[in-house]
Amino acid sequence: MKATLFPKRPVQDTTLQALQNELRSAQGQLSLAYRKFDLVTDPELVESCVYEISAAKARCNYLIRAIKERCPDKAAVKTEEAATWT
Repeated sequence: MKATLFPKRPVQDTTLQALQNELRSAQGQLSLAYRKFDLVTDPELVESCVYEISAAKARCNYLIRAIKERCPDKAAVKTEEAATWT
């Protein structure tokens, strides 16, 4: 039997990686939406930011569920990412 110098790394699920990357992006968008909300004063812009925040939260929640469904036996989502956005 031939010995290898480097142990084989487990192949990571590319779909899972893509979902995790999308989640990080969605969390960044949510953070940006909150920052914009803190800065605007015009009622129409406030309303626009509220919708933007709502959409980003919905996207984060969807991605968190999709990641958990993809690997229910692992803790693939970090603790701060595992929380549901409300």
